Amino acid sequence: MSTLSCFKAYDIRGKLGQELNEQIAYSIGRAFARVMKPKSVAVGGDIRLSSESLKLALTLGLLNEGVDVLDLGMTGTEEVYYAAQSLAVDGAIEVTASHNPIDYNGMKLVRAQSRPISGDTGLFAIRDEALRLQADLYEPSALNELTRQSKIIAANTVWQFGRASYQKHSILIPYIEHLLTYINVTNVKPLKLVVNSGNGAAGHVIDALEQAFIQREIPVHFVKVNHQPDGNFPNGIPNPLLVENRQVTAEAVRHYQADFGIAWDGDFDRCFLFDEQGNFIEGYYIVGILAAAFLKKQPGAKIIHDPRLYWNTEAIVEQNNGKAICSKTGHAFIKERMRAEDAVYGGEMSAHHYFRDFAYCDSGMIPWLLIAELLSLSGKKLSQLVQQMIADYPSSGEINFKIANPQQIIAKLAEHYAPFAIETDDIDGLSMSFGNWRFNLRVSNTENVIRLNVEARGDVKLMEQKTAELKYFLTEAE
Repeated sequence: MSTLSCFKAYDIRGKLGQELNEQIAYSIGRAFARVMKPKSVAVGGDIRLSSESLKLALTLGLLNEGVDVLDLGMTGTEEVYYAAQSLAVDGAIEVTASHNPIDYNGMKLVRAQSRPISGDTGLFAIRDEALRLQADLYEPSALNELTRQSKIIAANTVWQFGRASYQKHSILIPYIEHLLTYINVTNVKPLKLVVNSGNGAAGHVIDALEQAFIQREIPVHFVKVNHQPDGNFPNGIPNPLLVENRQVTAEAVRHYQADFGIAWDGDFDRCFLFDEQGNFIEGYYIVGILAAAFLKKQPGAKIIHDPRLYWNTEAIVEQNNGKAICSKTGHAFIKERMRAEDAVYGGEMSAHHYFRDFAYCDSGMIPWLLIAELLSLSGKKLSQLVQQMIADYPSSGEINFKIANPQQIIAKLAEHYAPFAIETDDIDGLSMSFGNWRFNLRVSNTENVIRLNVEARGDVKLMEQKTAELKYFLTEAE
C-alpha cells in the first residue's frame, strides 16, 4: 500500500478493506505512540460492526510501543473528549466514521486536554510513520499474531503487556455529572422530548441521563426512537442531515405532542433539533440561540462561527454585545481558534457546537440540555425562538454536488459573479456577498463533494431565486 488515503485534513476516515483495516489500525496505534510520545491513551469506539476489532488492533499497536491504554468501551466521540480532559492521559482516540456509509470507519485523535490533532499539528506525521510501518504487517505470521493478541485483549479487563498495561474503564457516570453542570436543573419545567439515537451510540447516554433526572426529580420524559445501538443500522445510517432520515423524528414529535425532538448522528457529536410541530431546525439558527444564551450570562464574550452561513450569528452577537469571529470550517480548526481567542462558545451550521468548559470541544448533548433550560425559563416554544431569525435571514441549507473538477468549477463561478460582488473572501472555499444575499461554496474535507450554502437578508424569494441559479450552474457542471 503506497498511500494511506484514510488520513483526511482533521481525522481518519476510509472505506473498510480498501482504505482501513486492522493492520492499518495497528500501524496507526504504533505511529501515534512514536509521534506523540504519550505514556497513556484512552480509546473508545462507536457501534459500527468493525469498530471493536479496529479498536483492539489500535490498542495493540499502542501497547507494543509501551503505552498504557484505558479502554472506554462503546462510546460516542465526546465521551473520548471528556476522558482526555478529565483523566490523567496524554491523548485519546475514538474509532468512528460518524455519519459515513456502513462500509466506512475511521478515527478521531486528540492530545491531553482534548487538544485537536489535525494535518497541521501532527496527523500527517502519524500518517507518514504508519506508512513506514506497513510493510511488515502483510506476512501471514504477522496477521495471525495480530488476531491472536487482539483476542487476548478482548477477553481481559486488566492485562499487562510487557511494560505497558491495559484496563477497561468507564467514565459514564462522571461524564453525565459533567453534562448536568451546564444547566441549573431547578430551572427545568416539565418537558416531553422525542430522542432519536438512530441506532447509534447515543442511547446509553440518554438512558444514564434519564436515571440522573429521576434521581434529581427533573421532570423530563423521553420518547425513545431507534434507541437500541445496532451496527447493522436497520433504520439507515444515522445522519439527520439527510432529508429522508428526518421523517421518523418529525412524526414522533407530532404524534406524542412533544415539546421538541432531538436526533443524533452515529457518534453523537452533533445533535439536530425539531420544533414542537415536527419542523426540522437548521443548525445555523441554533447557533444564534446558543450564542445569545451565552452572551446573556457573559457579556462581551467571543463567539466563533464558520463562514458558510453567518449573517444571523453576527447580528445576534452584535445585539448581545459580544464579538463574532469567523474561523475555517472543521472541528480541529474551530477548536484551535476557540483556544486562541478564549471564546466561550463556537457553532457551525452543520450542527457542531463547541464549549469552552468542555475543553473547547464539540458536544451533541450539551446543546439540547441548554435549549431545554431556555424553553423552561422563557416559556416560549422552540418555533417561537427561531421564527424571527428564519424570517430575517432565510437560508438554503447545505446542498451537495459531486463534481470531478471542483476547483476549476469554483474558479469559473467566481469569475462569473465577480463583477457583481461587494465582498469576496477565501477563508474557507469561496464566499461572495452581494448586499442582500451571499453564498459560500467549498470542497468537503471528508467527502468528494462541493457544498453550497446561500442566505439573504429578509427576502425568501431572493434566497430561493439565487439558490436555484447556483444549483443550475453547478448541476450543469456535474
